[in-house]
Amino acid sequence: MTIHAQTMRQQFAAQAVIEELLRQHADTPPRSTFARFCGNSPLRRDSVSWYLGAKGEIVVGQILATLPSEWTSFHALPIGKKGSDIDHIVIGPGGIFTINTKHHAGKTVWVAGRGLMVSGQKQPYIRNAEYEAGRVTKLLRERMPLLPAAQPVLALVNPKSLTVKVTPEQVKVTTAAALSRWIVKRPVVLNAGDLAELAAVIDDPATWLAPLFPPTENVLARFDALDAEVLAAQTRRTQWRVFGFVASVAALLVAGPPVSAVIVSILMGAAL
Repeated sequence: MTIHAQTMRQQFAAQAVIEELLRQHADTPPRSTFARFCGNSPLRRDSVSWYLGAKGEIVVGQILATLPSEWTSFHALPIGKKGSDIDHIVIGPGGIFTINTKHHAGKTVWVAGRGLMVSGQKQPYIRNAEYEAGRVTKLLRERMPLLPAAQPVLALVNPKSLTVKVTPEQVKVTTAAALSRWIVKRPVVLNAGDLAELAAVIDDPATWLAPLFPPTENVLARFDALDAEVLAAQTRRTQWRVFGFVASVAALLVAGPPVSAVIVSILMGAAL
């Protein structure tokens, strides 16, 4: 099966990221039996970020699918000559929203104005989100000049914490879990007629740049298979860690109380 969107509404969440991931993975040698046994990941190191990005966009796509019927979501919209895309565009009574998804599970995120850090590392996410919204606003106003500006949103998937010291002037920074609740509470700025016309404009492939690459064959089936391999490898590594812990405890018990007491005292001393 070939995925080829006759309209942009048929693009699915993370489609562009998944297609790039599969292109990168195509020349990755298969793992050996021993590597599979050990739980080595099927992903190359430089493909991990694409995989995590895809998983994050899928999560946000699922969240957006739960919005009330007056809201419409579009995904993976091509906008750059080098293959860049808008992760998600959502339109509804509350306006137009460009949503940039970032998957930082278990990481601490700190925001102050246009500054943003993930686990202490500066990231240009605020600037990038503003730029994307500006490009979309310009593009859509070529068809509908009176449209309100698109609101940039940064949606963080499963961060350990999100601290906003100073709220950015333009960009809404939120966790993915709180995204839909925030969207539906926006004040009304577009009526039903405007939304119908706007949806038709976004849905028209002619509004957007042509994709840089041809459609990927069997894209969903191939990603599902790769995802299953990644998850199986993670499970195997967890099993090995548990086995190692149990084996260590068993070795202490077999060694007998005196040896165990010495090891425990050494560990306690190191802790102090």
